[in-house]
Amino acid sequence: MRLRPGLVTDYRADAGIFKSVTQRIWFGLLLAAAVFLGAGGAIGPIRISSDIMVLLAYAMFASIGALGLNIVTGMAGQVSLGHAFFLGLGAYTAAILGGVEQTRQAMDPVTGQQVTEVVLRGYGLDMIIWLPLAGIIAALAGLIVAPVATRLRGLYLAFVTLGLVFLGEHIFREARTLTGGAGNGRPTAEYRLFGFRFDQDGEVFGIWMSKQQKLFFLGLILLLVMGLAAKNLFRSRVGRALAAIRDRDIAAEMMGIPLGRYKLIAFTISSFYAGIAGALFWAVVGRLTAEGFNFLLSIKYIAMILIGGVATVSGSIMGAFFITFLPKVVEGLAGLPGLSHIISKDPAGMINTFQFEQILFGLFIVGFLILEPMGLYGIWIRVRNYWKGWPFSY
Repeated sequence: MRLRPGLVTDYRADAGIFKSVTQRIWFGLLLAAAVFLGAGGAIGPIRISSDIMVLLAYAMFASIGALGLNIVTGMAGQVSLGHAFFLGLGAYTAAILGGVEQTRQAMDPVTGQQVTEVVLRGYGLDMIIWLPLAGIIAALAGLIVAPVATRLRGLYLAFVTLGLVFLGEHIFREARTLTGGAGNGRPTAEYRLFGFRFDQDGEVFGIWMSKQQKLFFLGLILLLVMGLAAKNLFRSRVGRALAAIRDRDIAAEMMGIPLGRYKLIAFTISSFYAGIAGALFWAVVGRLTAEGFNFLLSIKYIAMILIGGVATVSGSIMGAFFITFLPKVVEGLAGLPGLSHIISKDPAGMINTFQFEQILFGLFIVGFLILEPMGLYGIWIRVRNYWKGWPFSY
């Protein structure tokens, strides 16, 4: 077998998480490198700054949300544009259950006496309670929507899920005691677990860590857990059924696969992942606003799985990191001598960084759809296969 490293002799090996020793070694090396960099290590003169550490934590949280969207869109083939709604449900559930209640003194118009009025609801629960509940509440919402959504397909399904985004925006604006209302927003939950605060600098088991480092390791651990869970789902009986529905739903139904049941499972699990991601993603910002959970946020997550790679765990992570670091790359391009007079950080310039970022955003989506439908994961497969077959062309 050492002379035939790509040979698969049974179904169990073909469905394994790591199909070869090489994959296990690379996974271990990448994990060790992530831990090393998160602990403050440096590669030569390169040291990870706090800004990059924040972006890395953002990318890991976004990867969890992208994994959820890839389950329903990539694996089940159901086009969903309502991902922002489930992200918002998770974020506000976490903020309500893990936040602190805020009150104010007001005059009762009937009695004329001073009364205590609740401005923002909050219960101050620990992270071990509100984090899974954020996913469960979002999953319940997905379970309610799924029976309607699973009867539709294609453009009609996209429009139904798009309506969820606008419904969510209205709810988040008007439920002021829960969300803070439009423009005001509310603080995020307290990221407290077993006495440790992830949103503050401090010691963890005797080792001092910054807030950015704590969020980095929190994101790394949760991404490993959620990523391995998604990988196991993809190679399970449910994953094979979803792939059959995606490829040809009529043929899948003729083979005895209940379409409604498996589409409902896909929507529910996808919503759970979105709720977890929404509860975590705004940890660094520290404040939620109703305007943030809009249609553009759903499009960003669609771009993550399109650019990264549809129906793959690695592609979801690649796409999330790509979209998260795109603004940083644009800022770097704006500082280059040859491009500084074209791309300006000043909003009044010829093309400011935000506009150039949106242009690149659209070009990358169109480019990957036309040139490389498998996304960054497909490019990696091409490079890997080239070196595996080198110097032969077959």
